[in-house]
Amino acid sequence: MATWKIDPDHSAATFTIKHLMVTNVRGLFSNVSGTIQFEPADPGSCAVEAVIDVSSLSTGNRTRDDHLFSADFFEVAKYPEIVFRSTKVERGGANRIKVTGDLTLHGVTRQVTMDVEYAGPVKSPPDMGGETTIGFAATTVITREDFGIRWNVPLDNGGVVAGHEVLIALDIEADLAQ
Repeated sequence: MATWKIDPDHSAATFTIKHLMVTNVRGLFSNVSGTIQFEPADPGSCAVEAVIDVSSLSTGNRTRDDHLFSADFFEVAKYPEIVFRSTKVERGGANRIKVTGDLTLHGVTRQVTMDVEYAGPVKSPPDMGGETTIGFAATTVITREDFGIRWNVPLDNGGVVAGHEVLIALDIEADLAQ
């Protein structure tokens, strides 16, 4: 089984959540690390461990980021990492797999399933390091309250300031470990 190391310089995790029930707000975690056990010829035997540094979050608005770092949301001083560890992988079609695992966020662990598309492997040009690289694009939807993130403010129309469902997307580039 080949071991692939997530390249933090070419990987990111994002989230999308409704704001005021009318528009999407996006956040980017720029520091993702971990390892993936993966053979393209046998994708069902995949195993993943990924770690997201919560302090690497940016939404493009410093005031909003500071609120997200607070106890109302991520509580980054107490919970500095988001961790995913796979427990089961199923084939999902050409270059696709479903990866189920334990997601630990805000001190709470829940099982989630990610839809994953993979590409590669490819070898980079010699002047770029000549590494063998593979890519993964994964998505899932969680309910943030399931992870103890409950802050909200009701709106007059019956909605809330921050939506309940959160779309999580990961774009991962990983290099073959030597």
